[in-house]
Amino acid sequence: MRIAVTGSIATDHLLSFDGRFVEQLLPDQLAKLSVVFLASDLQVRRGGTGANIAFGMGVLGLRPLLVGSVGKDAAEYLGWLADHGVDTSGVHVSETLASPRFTVTTDQDQNQIGSFYPGAMAEAAGIELAPLGALDLVVVAPNDPGAMLRHTAECRDRGIAFAADPSQTLTFLDGAAIQQLVEGATYLFTNEYEAGLVADKTGWSGDDILGLVQTRITTHGANGIVVQRKGEDDIRVAVAPAEQIAEPTGVGDAFRAGFLSATSWGLALERSCQVGALLATHVVETVGTQEYTYTGARFLERLAAAYGDEAAADVQPHLS
Repeated sequence: MRIAVTGSIATDHLLSFDGRFVEQLLPDQLAKLSVVFLASDLQVRRGGTGANIAFGMGVLGLRPLLVGSVGKDAAEYLGWLADHGVDTSGVHVSETLASPRFTVTTDQDQNQIGSFYPGAMAEAAGIELAPLGALDLVVVAPNDPGAMLRHTAECRDRGIAFAADPSQTLTFLDGAAIQQLVEGATYLFTNEYEAGLVADKTGWSGDDILGLVQTRITTHGANGIVVQRKGEDDIRVAVAPAEQIAEPTGVGDAFRAGFLSATSWGLALERSCQVGALLATHVVETVGTQEYTYTGARFLERLAAAYGDEAAADVQPHLS
């Protein structure tokens, strides 16, 4: 199964704040907000939603095609991705713009405030999927909005299955754009808050959405994952226990990587969610979205502990 992952390829600047954001904000002064949070730590890591998802799939033994735009400063990063199983031949390199940057501060409650500089990502809208060859599934992850709309439209026109993953872009997209990104998707990924944004901005009800996509997957943080399909009972999957909590950035991307890898292996939705949940746990245990360590044997051991021996037996033939 040939899967293309479209999305941002960025560098993450991760800061830690030894306090709580809510204690520093004055509700009656939010219209004149001017705050500074003194960070106790800074970590610079590889990131970007498209790169994170592709990396996770590569770690699990697939060879996803990464599609996005970077600057000339990304040569080392692209080499890292290639070394971890990612096909980077679909990445455009800008002649003039720097690669995207994401800066996020995390407080003691794991709340986050972030900023994103798109840079070379602005040129992703010029990338056409057709020259990349036959594709079985295209993941449309956060990217330049024009690129997301173009990739989605091309998938519909060419009859290619696609996974809609609008996530962070929902905050600045209007209802019409969100409708274009979602309608007809094979999979729709959001977290609980993002699901509310989709409903609020489009005016769609939950039933409306289930009539427009094949499978809706909503993550609920520590409360697990809910999978919905029209006319079928909901599937609920618990999170995989973490051995430690380090930093949450990239957890959703890892879940998508694990889920899509497992579905490409032919596993059922519940089992696919379990694989995604465990890969997500690997990320929350480390600082950085692509810094976790992985071995097939240990992954299967943890999968059995979280979800039972049958889960591990189903996944084992697909892991090297």
